[in-house]
Amino acid sequence: MRLLHLALGVAIGAAVVAILAACRPTPSAQPTTPGLPPPGPPTDDQQEVRAIAREAYVYGVPMLAEYQTMHTFSVDTGNPQYKGPFNTLLNIARVFTPADTAFVTPNSDTPYSFAGLDLRAEPVVISVPKMEPTRYFVLQLMDLYTYNFDYIGSRTTGNNGGRYLIAGPDWRGAVPDGITQVIRAETELVSMVGRTQLFNPDDLDNVKQIQAGYRVQPLSAFLGNPPPPAPAAVHWPQPLTPEATRSSPAFFAQLAFLLQFAPVHPSEVALRERFARIGIVPGKPLDVAALSATTVQAMQQGMADGQREIDQRRAALAGHSDTLFGTREFLKNDYVARATGTQVGIGANSRDEAMYPIYETDADGAPLDGATQRYTLRFGKDALPPVNAFWSLTMYGLPDQLLVANPIDRYLINAAMLPQLTKDADGGITLYIQHAPPGGDKQRNWLPAPAGPFMAAMRYYWPRQALLDGQWTSPQIERVPSSAPAAEAMP
Repeated sequence: MRLLHLALGVAIGAAVVAILAACRPTPSAQPTTPGLPPPGPPTDDQQEVRAIAREAYVYGVPMLAEYQTMHTFSVDTGNPQYKGPFNTLLNIARVFTPADTAFVTPNSDTPYSFAGLDLRAEPVVISVPKMEPTRYFVLQLMDLYTYNFDYIGSRTTGNNGGRYLIAGPDWRGAVPDGITQVIRAETELVSMVGRTQLFNPDDLDNVKQIQAGYRVQPLSAFLGNPPPPAPAAVHWPQPLTPEATRSSPAFFAQLAFLLQFAPVHPSEVALRERFARIGIVPGKPLDVAALSATTVQAMQQGMADGQREIDQRRAALAGHSDTLFGTREFLKNDYVARATGTQVGIGANSRDEAMYPIYETDADGAPLDGATQRYTLRFGKDALPPVNAFWSLTMYGLPDQLLVANPIDRYLINAAMLPQLTKDADGGITLYIQHAPPGGDKQRNWLPAPAGPFMAAMRYYWPRQALLDGQWTSPQIERVPSSAPAAEAMP
């Protein structure tokens, strides 16, 4: 078992069409970046180009991945996964099923709410209704760098409701009456991902009522005032394909486009100056076609160097990928960690909010495969996961990492199902993870697996200190000996 964070990334396969034109913002959208001096002369030292390209690749991987999601959800109206323009809220008032393929590793125990926030013209106010204290909810706020810069939810703000003003980096206005808290973002574009706990299928109407109480409004609409002038028009480029993201110098053109929405942080002035030496200037077009063949080669070598660094960090995680997600202060400008977290699973929560152990192998280290094996996972008596909210175990087929269709339409087992599960003689609970139904009383504890490779994801929402400190560890998935009785027929 490895501890990995789950993806909210979008599986997009858009073609790279007219990359150079697409990465060119309209003239009115060419901003300046406060705190950044004019770029120095470009370098023609190919070793320096390669070194800077490595730095810029590692730095930019999360930004391009986050933009891919934003573009799909809030810009590309022709995409089937489009969810609405910036500064509007979409609630998905249902549980996810195998028919949902926009996200890898979706969950089915917290219906989602989504909003892409454009904070250039004015702040946005997020309103949250009061709800019962036993229900967990969280609104995760992630900036364009993929830092989880703040949270609204049960853990951080409580369940009594409130109105939260989300301000961009340059807003200096007066805070109006009725605002519970001001939350400042470092970038002008922000993603909000909301999760609201669903106790059971009969609870869905209650979740819908809560979601109906969530509101996302520009500050002017919240106050009932005329809106301010619209921000400069932007020609949003088509996101790069996964292949181009790892190999094409067009990566740096798109990074330059995105940096216009991210005023330079004081700790990164020198880094941004280095980026400018290979043509990465916020909001300025990078003419990849004009680059020499040797410069293109040096850039590609730098990208490969950066990806190798990410791969090495991922291989060395040793069960500690929960260190890859959080605020800038938590990550301490560790750009390799940030990029590794993106490729492990963009959009994952910070460890204080949720932890996600991933089961990819059994206790003996063998890959999980429902075609040839049956498995169990057991919680001992009084040894359930120590969480303030709830836990769940969800099944995903491989390699797509999507929910698995099965005859009982069960995709997970979670804490809310405990009263319906069969207990062991000593009071513990054994879950049966296999393709064929186990039959008898075991049927209640059956998590159906595909007839092939799979992974299972544990989710611990609002973990207690014993989990955070590693005093309590997740049980392993055990392979059932081949001599054990065969699975029974479905009753």
